[in-house]
Amino acid sequence: MKKIVMIVVVLFLGVNMQAQERKNKNAKYTVNVNGNCEQCKKRIEKASYAVSGVKSAIWDVDSHDLKLILNEQKSSLLEVEKAIAKVGHDTQEVRATQEDYDNLHTCCLYERK
Repeated sequence: MKKIVMIVVVLFLGVNMQAQERKNKNAKYTVNVNGNCEQCKKRIEKASYAVSGVKSAIWDVDSHDLKLILNEQKSSLLEVEKAIAKVGHDTQEVRATQEDYDNLHTCCLYERK
């Protein structure tokens, strides 16, 4: 009886370990981030790099697209978007607080949707 229980436990653990999702060390994302100018670019990229696991963050002023390379084992896309919102810029999933938005320089105040 003990052998049967041990076999069932070992099989369960083996199947459970294989079912865990593997996190990508070089996940690529494109996120739309609101902003206007080169000052916004610096602020958005700096906030992105402050998140552990961000390997690359490049924001395009014209398209408002932030291209990220992220180690998903260290952080998530949502964490990056929260960090960007904290410095006053809205993203696809996270909206900056009115206070954070109001702290932006006047040239950086984009039209909020």
